[in-house]
Amino acid sequence: MIAGALVLDVATPGGISVFPLLAAAPSVAAPLLSLRGTIATGVAATLVGSEVLYLAREPTQESFVALTSLVLLTVTAAVINVLLTRDRRQLRTSREVAAAVQRAVLPDPPPRVGRLAVASRYEVAHEEAAIGGDLFAVKETPYGVRLLLADVRGKGLEAIRTVNALLGSFHEACVHRPDLPGVVRQLEERMQDLIGQATGEEGESFATAVVAEFPPGNSVVRVANRGHAAPLLVHDGGVSPLEPGVPSLPLGLGALGGDDVPVDRFELPAGATLVLFTDGIDEARDANGVFFDPVPVLARRFPPDPDAVLDALLTAVVRHTGGTLQDDAALLAVTPDGGSVTAAGRRRDVVTNPGRGR
Repeated sequence: MIAGALVLDVATPGGISVFPLLAAAPSVAAPLLSLRGTIATGVAATLVGSEVLYLAREPTQESFVALTSLVLLTVTAAVINVLLTRDRRQLRTSREVAAAVQRAVLPDPPPRVGRLAVASRYEVAHEEAAIGGDLFAVKETPYGVRLLLADVRGKGLEAIRTVNALLGSFHEACVHRPDLPGVVRQLEERMQDLIGQATGEEGESFATAVVAEFPPGNSVVRVANRGHAAPLLVHDGGVSPLEPGVPSLPLGLGALGGDDVPVDRFELPAGATLVLFTDGIDEARDANGVFFDPVPVLARRFPPDPDAVLDALLTAVVRHTGGTLQDDAALLAVTPDGGSVTAAGRRRDVVTNPGRGR
C-alpha cells in the first residue's frame, strides 16, 4: 500500500490524495505483523506522507490533518496489535489445555491388542478451543478383541462428560457382557442415564457409534452399527464398506427403535485392514463444498499395516480440504493376524436377539 501510494503520487502529481492508502497500511499490518512490524509500517507511512507534503507546492491544512491522523492511526494499530497478540496467546493456551485433557481422557491404544495390529489418530480442527466428542477404544476380552468408535453430539465439557461415561461403560461391558448385543445395550443404558440426568441441550444428546468384535480363532468381525458411517474393509487394492443389514438409531435414541440390536458378521480376508472414522473425515469439504470420499483413496494395495493406511487417508483428506479440517476427526484401523482368503465384506449372518451371542 505504501509503495502504491508512492507510485500513485508520482504518476498523478497533485491530482489524487494518497493519504487514504497510507492510512490503511498500519491498520492492515496490526493483525498480520508483529508489534515491531506494525510500528515500522506506521512510521514508513508517516515518512512517505511527510515527503508527499514536502513535495507539494501548496500544502493545505487538510494535508497536515491527514499527516497527524497517520501518527494517531499508527499508535492505534500498535494497541490493536498488542491486544490481538494477547488474545492469540490465550487461545493457544486454551487449545493446549484442551489437547491435554483430550489425551488424558482418550489415550492412544497400544500398537498391538491381542491378535490385532492397531493404529489410531485424533485430528483437531482447531477452529476453537473446545474439546471434541469423538472417541475410540480397543480392549482384549475373553470373548475376543472388542473396539468402539463413536461421535458424541456437541463439544466442550458436556461432550467430554459423555465421552468419559461411554468409555467407562464400554470397558466394563467388555468384561461382563459375553455377547456384542449386551455391550451395545449397556452403552445405550448409560447414554439414557446421562440424558435423563441432563438439562438443556445436554438432554438432547446422542452418539453415533460402531462397536465391533473379533472373536478368538476366527477370521470374522462382528459389527453393531448405531447410525454411524460404515467401516471400510481395505484389502488387495479394493475397499468394501461394511454396511449394516438393518439400520439402527444412534446411542441415546434406542428407545425409539425397539430392543433388538442388529449385529452383522463379515469375513476377514488375510491381510485386510478395517478402518473406522468419524464424520470429520467423510464430511470434510474442499473450497467448492465437495465432500471427501475415502473409498477412492484407499482403493489401492497397502501392506498389512494399519498405520500406513491411516497415514494415506489423512494425507488425502488434508490435501482435499487445503490443510484445515472443518471438524475434529477420530480414526481407528486394525489389521488382524492370519485370516482366511475369502470375499471381502461378505455378510454371513445377522444377530437381532439381544440375549443371544454368536
